[in-house]
Amino acid sequence: MFANFFDQAILADELGYGCAWVAETHLSCQVQKKNPGAVIPHFEGEIGLNTDVLQLAHVLLARTKRIAIGSAIRNIQCNGGPIAHAEAIKMFMSLHDAFPENQNRLLEIGFAAGRFPFSNSPYGVYPRNSVEKAAWPALRGLVFQEATEIFLRLLKGEILGSNSIRPKFLDRTNFRSDEDWHKVSGGTSDRIPVAPFWKFDPVGVIPFEAPMKHLRLTIGAHDAETQNFSNTILPVGVFNLSITPSAQIEETHARMQSHYNSTPWGASNGVWSRSLMPRTALVFINDNREKAKAQAARAVETYWKAVEGTLDPKKVAQAVDNAIVGDPIEVAEAMSQRYHDDDRLMLWFDFNNHDNESVKKSMRLFFEKSAPLIKAAKNSLNRDEVARG
Repeated sequence: MFANFFDQAILADELGYGCAWVAETHLSCQVQKKNPGAVIPHFEGEIGLNTDVLQLAHVLLARTKRIAIGSAIRNIQCNGGPIAHAEAIKMFMSLHDAFPENQNRLLEIGFAAGRFPFSNSPYGVYPRNSVEKAAWPALRGLVFQEATEIFLRLLKGEILGSNSIRPKFLDRTNFRSDEDWHKVSGGTSDRIPVAPFWKFDPVGVIPFEAPMKHLRLTIGAHDAETQNFSNTILPVGVFNLSITPSAQIEETHARMQSHYNSTPWGASNGVWSRSLMPRTALVFINDNREKAKAQAARAVETYWKAVEGTLDPKKVAQAVDNAIVGDPIEVAEAMSQRYHDDDRLMLWFDFNNHDNESVKKSMRLFFEKSAPLIKAAKNSLNRDEVARG
């Protein structure tokens, strides 16, 4: 699997793709299936094998010339928590910038809380008392905000301890219904304070002088408050779920125009652009459109088996099918119609496909046949706009 990954990433670099985004997984899903509350009981095999994008990045950067590498996503709550992740990234950036051949090559850190609770609970991220257990669906978001604040402030170079972290409270606004709030509050209207999940004396992560200009950050949180809050600390882009409705995507772009952190830092220029919200697209491309459709059908079925019970049913009900399926011309037409000209796409060619040669064929087919058609359509539209203007 790792040999296939590097083979595909090297081809992506040669073809001219911009970034090799890598999913992250922690702890065995197959072992967890034997425990109470199996998260993916109907899925056979591991969801993924990469547990540390920084180790992959060192190898990939040494074997390629231009392509960036990114995490989609890096769980900052497990594996030691937000302090450990901030320190590891600072160390990586120090080594990365020490070599001239790495100049202008980005590390794209997409970070989030992780989809599966069993990856976090061994590291102390679980309800600590009966109140937190009752409130956990609402509390999880506040815990991730705490991790985000620690992670970003330490990356920024601050010295901080848990006493300087923004305090957390639960109130009615955190819950979907009065009934849910009453189960936690017992009828009181007062806010309920929540003790820090990471308690520590003031620390600073080293090296303090780590150059961060080639680091770009993207958050995998889908509520506006957390997206906005992260940007009070550093410039942070936003991921979309593969099922995020178009209206929500456009609302996020509009909101981030005013909430994106305007302080130049890392790979940011302090100005929000559509490229700061990468759009996930599953691509099933084949010269034979029927073969492409058959592959897509098999993959989507496997996907829903894998995530069954891990996604909010309301989000699933609002989902749109984001797969791009067909021959090169159909794929180009679908992308031109579905996406804004300035969108940045994360193209997923290997979903449910371990046939390395098949994946590489799809990558090449898209880049050599579909991409030129998309570019030509965009250039034609731009010329038309200039003429009309």
